[in-house]
Amino acid sequence: MSEQFLHGVEVVQIDDGLRPIRTVRSSVIGVVGTAPDAAGATAATLTLGSTALNTALTFTAQAAGLDGNLISVAFTDPGESTAAIAVTVDGNAISVALATDAEGAITSTAAEVKTAIEGDVDAAALVAVTHAGTSDGSGVVRAKAATKLADGADEPFPLNTPVLIAGSRREAAKLDATGQGLGTLPAALDAIFDQAGAVVVVVRVEEGTDDAETQANIIGGVDGVTGDYEGLQALAAAESIVHVSPRILIAPGFTQNTGVVSEMIGIAERLRAVIIADGPNTTDTEAIEYRGEFGSDRVYIVDPWVTVFDTVAAKEVVAPVSARVAGVIARTDADNGFWWSPSNKLINGITGTARAVSFGLSDPNSRANILNENEVATIVRKDGYRLWGNRSTTADPLWAFLSVRRTADMIYESVEQAHLWAMDRPFSAQLINDIRDGVDAYLRHLKALGAILGGRVWLDPELNTEAQLKAGKLYLDFDIEPPAPLEHLIFRAHRNGEYYEELVADVAQAS
Repeated sequence: MSEQFLHGVEVVQIDDGLRPIRTVRSSVIGVVGTAPDAAGATAATLTLGSTALNTALTFTAQAAGLDGNLISVAFTDPGESTAAIAVTVDGNAISVALATDAEGAITSTAAEVKTAIEGDVDAAALVAVTHAGTSDGSGVVRAKAATKLADGADEPFPLNTPVLIAGSRREAAKLDATGQGLGTLPAALDAIFDQAGAVVVVVRVEEGTDDAETQANIIGGVDGVTGDYEGLQALAAAESIVHVSPRILIAPGFTQNTGVVSEMIGIAERLRAVIIADGPNTTDTEAIEYRGEFGSDRVYIVDPWVTVFDTVAAKEVVAPVSARVAGVIARTDADNGFWWSPSNKLINGITGTARAVSFGLSDPNSRANILNENEVATIVRKDGYRLWGNRSTTADPLWAFLSVRRTADMIYESVEQAHLWAMDRPFSAQLINDIRDGVDAYLRHLKALGAILGGRVWLDPELNTEAQLKAGKLYLDFDIEPPAPLEHLIFRAHRNGEYYEELVADVAQAS
């Protein structure tokens, strides 16, 4: 508030009061994989002249991409007689001064313009020139103001770069320009979109000469020259590049490898994300052994793989299930809420499982139950194919359920992201009250939705000492309790012989 002298009236806006907290996106999927037939960059082009007059020329940027749209071409009348054709280049601007005769009339043909540009080192470095359509280049061209090339586009999925797809199969199709379905990404995006129109962050890596090299590219790291993230690490840069942070991480076809999942755990912890990992797709015993490789509440293993109909091969094939499970989670978040478990939700687009999974709701010895008991989710056939399993790989029973972990993550992240406004303001009772009341209102809202069973906020005087406040630190405690999924329903049945007495009494009364 200004202390400047004023003989008059002013209005000072006071922005005290609680700020609403908005829950961050919970179901953004981050997928890393290969797509050797992904579409490349598109070169910018420009056509000048007339085919009918044999003056049509097409200029194509030598370098594909958006920068080609900055190139311009101009044909100029030199305004003097007996001038020779000349080409000048100023940055991205190509100017052709046309030749003239003794009367000053333009005499340059399209073929001569083409030859002149091709003979100029700078101009030829910018564009290639061809006769357009049926034009043979014999016609005399006319002066033309500078015109820019157009329709140049960068590579839609550059290597090791997060790219956002907002539920669009059309955009996803650019991962498979030939329609042959090569690599892991085309099938993964199809599997996700079979479940929901999810928001997906795609990181494409180069396919190696063998499986080991490809896996190394998937794991990635940091480029020693540029400092750019590569492979899985690129997911950590998604927020700064595409402005969303992935919360469900997958690498279909690779997460049956311990090294890949182990690398993903650190990324998931940074992003407050969960990992949907494919099991080994061999036996129940090996699936359980694979689960033993991890102890994280952010790893959710699904086994076996599934069978799907491959339209390219025109037959059923076995495919990893992680992309479909990620899609199921996204659909569940949208339909029910991020606090719901994805278990017992239908999986679309599959024809079966790679190996039989026995299942009975009351059978503790079924394959499905044994896998679930050992923290391996599976797929069961019961009125369709359903994801079955709630638990991550953690040994901590407090965080055993995947939905509980995700609910806490979303709340923590939302509270943090909502308080940028409060940073660096001077301490005051109003500031502390506004922060506390905002969080309290958010928790009440979550309880009304059913996302938590309850929550409260409080200020602890023992933590907020004079020394801590002078150091610029404020502690606000809050508690929450995400609802656990109903995993074990027990009906207790009793015999009651007194119903015979009621039977006799009813008969006697009727007679």
